[in-house]
Amino acid sequence: MDRGAGRRAGEGRHERDPRGRRRGQGELEAQVLSVLRLSPGPATAAWVQERLDGDLAYTTVMTILSRLLAKGAVTRERLGRAFVWQAASDEAGLAALRMRRVLDGETDREAVLASFVTALSPDDERLLRGLLHEASDIPAGPEVTGTEQAPEG
Repeated sequence: MDRGAGRRAGEGRHERDPRGRRRGQGELEAQVLSVLRLSPGPATAAWVQERLDGDLAYTTVMTILSRLLAKGAVTRERLGRAFVWQAASDEAGLAALRMRRVLDGETDREAVLASFVTALSPDDERLLRGLLHEASDIPAGPEVTGTEQAPEG
């Protein structure tokens, strides 16, 4: 018996795109977020489904929206008997949420962050230093090594 027998369209972990290629959950989430960002205001799941050219089943769109809600990437509010959805973050924000979830799932955050930072390219390291400088009073120059001690006084 076929493993997919008895399954309705849109059910399962992966969906097929119009070319027959399987799509992962992250790709579907990005597509739904892109559609929501194009919306002039809060949108229903049916509106999102239509903008995806009916490519995904309504239940799949609802599942993706619910997952995005749990991740904080979208917001929803009740409008009559339905919910309307709105993007709370862009693709960069969604990527940052995924990165935080990975970090939150690790027991040794310091080791994970240290490994991440040491693997950065020099350009990305400069960018990160600049962003940290903008977010706080941390010096952005290359002299910051994390091993400096405050002067004794």
